[in-house]
Amino acid sequence: MNSNSVLDPSGEPETDAAPLQPAMRWSVGTLSYTKKQLFTLFCWLLWGDFAWSMKDRSVGTVATLVIKRFHASDVLLSLFLVALPAAIGIILGPVISFRSDRLRGRYGRRIPYLAITTPFAALAMIGLGVSPFIGQKLHALVGAHSISHDQCVLLTFGLFWAAFEIASVIANAVFGALINDVVPHEFLGRFYGLFRALSLIAGMIFNYKLLGLAEVHTTALFVSVGLLYGIGFAFMCVKVKEGDYPPPSDMQEGQYPGFIESARLYMKECFTNSYYLWLIAALVVSGLVFLPVNLYSLPFAQSLHISMDAYGKYLALTYLISLSIAYFLGYLADRFHPLRLGIYTMIAYAAVTLWGGFYTNAPTMYAAALVAHGVLSGTFFTCTASLGQRLFPKLRFAQFASAAGIVGAVSNMVIAPAIGLWLDHAGHDYHYTYFMGFGLSVLAVILLTIVYSRFLALGGLVSYAAPE
Repeated sequence: MNSNSVLDPSGEPETDAAPLQPAMRWSVGTLSYTKKQLFTLFCWLLWGDFAWSMKDRSVGTVATLVIKRFHASDVLLSLFLVALPAAIGIILGPVISFRSDRLRGRYGRRIPYLAITTPFAALAMIGLGVSPFIGQKLHALVGAHSISHDQCVLLTFGLFWAAFEIASVIANAVFGALINDVVPHEFLGRFYGLFRALSLIAGMIFNYKLLGLAEVHTTALFVSVGLLYGIGFAFMCVKVKEGDYPPPSDMQEGQYPGFIESARLYMKECFTNSYYLWLIAALVVSGLVFLPVNLYSLPFAQSLHISMDAYGKYLALTYLISLSIAYFLGYLADRFHPLRLGIYTMIAYAAVTLWGGFYTNAPTMYAAALVAHGVLSGTFFTCTASLGQRLFPKLRFAQFASAAGIVGAVSNMVIAPAIGLWLDHAGHDYHYTYFMGFGLSVLAVILLTIVYSRFLALGGLVSYAAPE
């Protein structure tokens, strides 16, 4: 967008040096960027994403090692890593997203939530690192016959894990919405391509260099990642500025509607339009597709006597391949639309998981299946990262995203323990995780195709408008 005199993201007037040749600008809401300002915005958002990605790439994997080291079952593993976060998301996600969409404050409507939760998440990660030590002290305090040492450690770990997930759920509810509010939409696909690239770099660093040390240096890893996340995300919160938003139509005199009225509005807006119901179903099932393999890929590797060092290098190879195509996939998403790319990728994933279910019987075949799974799942998430921003109503994006999050959380709470129970009764035969991924991917293709047909009816690639 061209302009001779505009407000930059900090609110200060800026006048072009050459009025006859104004600098090219891009806008989103009341924010307007020159090329230099857009580059600076990307740098700070991507720095925050790198800290976020190091947290996401490392904490779950190291937590799995800790939980298994102290003899937790597959069911307990799924409850810790999937069901508990899902339950917290069901409770907090809608409240935070509803209020964030309607917040009008000095520092914006997203940054305050991110700034408040960052130190709590960092401290919780440090607590996870020292939980074996605290559990040992707790066991000595309560007595050897009342509760076992392993149970004391798992109890302590679970408390810190709950605190960590509370902070993460709140931040996750608004981080994507912040990107939706400050990044011009014509760059969303490419931005998420860069986002994905940094996430992959973080994964490569962790899996290639650090995962082999995770079983011995658990405390150091948790503490280091906690400090990196706390410092990195705090800087992003300070440097990224939000614009101004129109006043919410359902608030009077700056007051939120009461709880009952808020719940009524939330349910009416998110769950009464059939188009959004199909879209939410497609997003949720697509997210579930990769859960079986992701959740049990590490125990599967251990069952085949694959070392953690080798496992980490398989993942690093996956990330290297995905890194090389991340920006290109973002460009394709901007060029051809993420919905179409998502359907094609999901079809390819169905073929890979069907093959993986039959042939992952040796370390070499496991490595091939894991790398193919990782590249295709990463391709899907990179291509469709901006799908919600493109299809949900812009001013209520966080609210609609949280609605999908609720359905996803309930699904995770049911599916993940069910997978764990199946594997416990099937003698921990992890081949079944690939067959489960195949079945879910076929369902995802069907749902995404239905959404695509409805998308075309609403204007499609040329004139789509989110229904109100």
